[in-house]
Amino acid sequence: MNPLASWNEGPAKSAIFDFVARVTDERSTDFVPVARRIAVFDNDGTLWCEYPMQTQVYFGFAQLAGLVEKDPELKKRQPYKAFLEHDLETLHRLGKKAVFEFAFATHAGMTVTEFDAHARDWFESARNPKLDRLFLKCVYRPQVELLDYLRANGFKPFIVSGGGIDLIRAFAETAYGIPPEQVIGSSLHMKIEASGTTVNLRKLPKLHSFDDREEKVVNIGLHIGCRPILCFGNSDGDLAMMRYTMTGDGPRFALLLHHDDAAREFAYDRDFKLSPLREALETAAEHRIQVVSMAKDWSEVFV
Repeated sequence: MNPLASWNEGPAKSAIFDFVARVTDERSTDFVPVARRIAVFDNDGTLWCEYPMQTQVYFGFAQLAGLVEKDPELKKRQPYKAFLEHDLETLHRLGKKAVFEFAFATHAGMTVTEFDAHARDWFESARNPKLDRLFLKCVYRPQVELLDYLRANGFKPFIVSGGGIDLIRAFAETAYGIPPEQVIGSSLHMKIEASGTTVNLRKLPKLHSFDDREEKVVNIGLHIGCRPILCFGNSDGDLAMMRYTMTGDGPRFALLLHHDDAAREFAYDRDFKLSPLREALETAAEHRIQVVSMAKDWSEVFV
């Protein structure tokens, strides 16, 4: 049985098998105990499609429609106007953090329980507009195989994403087999509300942590408590945690997914605004990062 059936034979697949073999062999000088076999994966663009915008943004679009019904004047104001018109040029110009912060704010006021139910309902029918597929069908098959293979060899995989932590938790266990407690993401401030025998957490309209770039490393330290031995990302936003992974003691492995498949997905090299990865690609060899070509290394893309 081929545990990575959707991976083509080549340097990337061989490197994965080699690393896992070394760290799981008790006779090897590279052996790593199960408790230290921590793997971290970015989500958007690494485990599923992030183009033309991240799924978090489309979820924000859906929430904003309800807000506009209550206050039609929002249609005339930025960034509401850009969101409502799906003006991608303006949204890209605002920057990822500003866009995500606004998207998060559209669901402020919900309790965590309410949000989870709402997100799960949305995922049942929400579709990627470019691929015309359910967002949950935009998951990468090779990555699901890799996660299964790592778990079978004693690894504990975490998601470390710029996306909203609660949105990812609403689908990650179903899509990837990753439970809520192994998801790290961006978050809003929350407050506790107690009423009678009920205690809830309610989301507030204020960003708590934007889990991108160096903040990913900080949150790995806060929420995992030890340095990963494997990291998989797809952009400059993941470079800090890839370098953090690679600069620890003992065996280390970092992978960078290169979106170079315009036929089956998208080719970022044509427009670095889609997901900037120029620095990560240019310094991959220097930082001993294994580049994975979507076009060459994957025989299939989606589940």
